[in-house]
Amino acid sequence: MAVRVELLHLPGCPHLDTARQLLVDCLADVGLPRSAIEERSGAFPSPSILVNGIDVMGTPQVMSASCRLDVPTRERVLAALRPLAPSATSSAL
Repeated sequence: MAVRVELLHLPGCPHLDTARQLLVDCLADVGLPRSAIEERSGAFPSPSILVNGIDVMGTPQVMSASCRLDVPTRERVLAALRPLAPSATSSAL
């Protein structure tokens, strides 16, 4: 199964570096490549991490360009990635 991981952010988002590092660490923890990340800058709730199109924190209350109060957490990112990890998909076969 292909994994699509998106890191969406506003230009100059003060939480971007932390969210990026969190995402890189979580990908490594579950055995997925860093190259799975597609980073996009634009008018998004920022930062947002989407796994296969689904926001790991749920649908933001405000969908416009704004700083998120519910920044992505390690637990939520891992919960979204674990079912897609190589070991999870091979054991499902």
